[in-house]
Amino acid sequence: MFVRIRHLADRKGSNRLMVRLRALLRSNEFYLIPLALVIGTLAGAIVTLMAEIAQIAHMVIYGIPVDVRLSANARVSPWAALIAPALGGLALGIMEWSRRRMKISSAVDPIEANALRGGNLSMRDSLVVSSQTLISNGCGASVGLEAGYTQIGSGIASLLGKFFNLRRNDLRLMVGCGAAAAIAAAFGAPITGAFYACELIVGVYSVGSAAPILAASLAGALTAQWLGGAPYSLEIPKVSAVGVEQYLALIGLALITSGVGIAVMRSSPMFERLFAWLPVWLRPVMGGLVVGGFAIVTPQVLAAGHGAMVLDLFHDMTIGLIALIIALKVTACLISLASGFRGGLFFASLFVGSLIGKFFSAVLLLISPNFVIDPLVAMLTGMATLGVAIVGGPLTMSFLVLEMTRNVDVTAVVLAGCIVTSICVRFMFGHSFSTWRLHLRGETIRSANDVGWLRNLTVERLMRSDVGKVPSTTTIAAVRREFVLGSRPGVVIVNNADEYIGLVLLPDLFSSDLDTIADDIQVIELARLIDIVLIPEMNVKSAMAVFDEAEAEMLAVVDSTDSRKVVGFLTENFARRRYVEEIDKATRGVLGALS
Repeated sequence: MFVRIRHLADRKGSNRLMVRLRALLRSNEFYLIPLALVIGTLAGAIVTLMAEIAQIAHMVIYGIPVDVRLSANARVSPWAALIAPALGGLALGIMEWSRRRMKISSAVDPIEANALRGGNLSMRDSLVVSSQTLISNGCGASVGLEAGYTQIGSGIASLLGKFFNLRRNDLRLMVGCGAAAAIAAAFGAPITGAFYACELIVGVYSVGSAAPILAASLAGALTAQWLGGAPYSLEIPKVSAVGVEQYLALIGLALITSGVGIAVMRSSPMFERLFAWLPVWLRPVMGGLVVGGFAIVTPQVLAAGHGAMVLDLFHDMTIGLIALIIALKVTACLISLASGFRGGLFFASLFVGSLIGKFFSAVLLLISPNFVIDPLVAMLTGMATLGVAIVGGPLTMSFLVLEMTRNVDVTAVVLAGCIVTSICVRFMFGHSFSTWRLHLRGETIRSANDVGWLRNLTVERLMRSDVGKVPSTTTIAAVRREFVLGSRPGVVIVNNADEYIGLVLLPDLFSSDLDTIADDIQVIELARLIDIVLIPEMNVKSAMAVFDEAEAEMLAVVDSTDSRKVVGFLTENFARRRYVEEIDKATRGVLGALS
């Protein structure tokens, strides 16, 4: 008995402690920093573990040396190249077939979670996506692990955030911290990780979010370094200074990579259609066989391409060989993703971009031997600009180059190229690869900016259901007797089937011009907005567009597009006020006012 009482007392004490801790975290963004450090440390450790598992899988499957990356090998066993991706694809195909059979919804990635769900990520889904990414990369498919890194880092952050009952803005911030730590740990680049989170996951540069994101990013990078080093770290030798005359040529390179990036994203749905006719379980098997065939030609198409990129930075290559590797790697990436393998294009875009830069400098040298661009500078510019074109984040890619080279001159020209690429892709295409894939699924988001509140703020939530209705044959005088002026903005006119046929505003109804004929004129004669209505599923932004187009103060709400049954009404004044309130709430964190 006493033991039970003591147990209950201890439980109450721990509950009180948890309540106080949650209240502390919600009171000020300063207290989010320790939580961000914990998230960063966990993300850094998991990134290191995943990278080690993938490397061990490459060693066991392909028989490569311990200290050599898969894509850096001169050749691999043809049998291993064909069988490993096919078997890995079979495992993924069975998993996808099972998911569809059990009608489990698709996993949500960090960008979608922050844009539409207030940072709410499923830990189960994050574990599944990370394991599928590990299988894909481990068997040699042409994808990187960075998608799995950010997914699991953000998943842990969301789990902890929900455990501490954080507010929507704070939960989104924690998801950004998880992604920042994962990228920082992967590349050994904490500033890059921080800007990755701000540009691609959180969606804004915020004073209030800077400290937690930087703390998580540093913790992730230091943890990975302590555990053995960043899996995607690149050692760049001293780079020569960039002359002013070379800027124009490198800006031209940025425009070329913009076109390549857009072409890659446009090609994605076409490659998916190539596999659409196959059973879902068979698609990654066939994709794995094709990628394996490419690997027999050159192993540089396998996995993310980190080893190949390090190798190609310092080796002379013919123009034909560079072009061949670019074509095979891009095709292998698109086939891998289209057929059902899981992974990211972050590092693959860096690798292909560096080869485009090398190709560009070699062609310029061939055209005019007097006009020489340092191939390393061209590779870094191509790497960053194609990364911007496909992944997004001009500052992310620029700081990645800065942290690799520690050269401000080179970073300046890379930043200029990244800005040109970002503007060009945004103007001509409008999406990064992540948001383009969401667009193909029917979503309309173009960044991680929080628009989930907009979808939740529907007409159904805003409307009033105590709508005043009168039959069309009712006289104006009768309507005046039933509805007192000022009692409501207007009344809805319905037919014998109780369907909407128009509305009339009460000020119009009580116009002095109608006093003498009010007993003789039916209310239908005053009907307005006969064909303009709202439906409950509309969000507030769509509703505001209807109000603006109709120049209306009030609109009726009918139950569906196929029905005219009136379920309520909404006034422009109230809708506009709630819209402005939600915009203010969503953007209040930009200046640090998170409360």
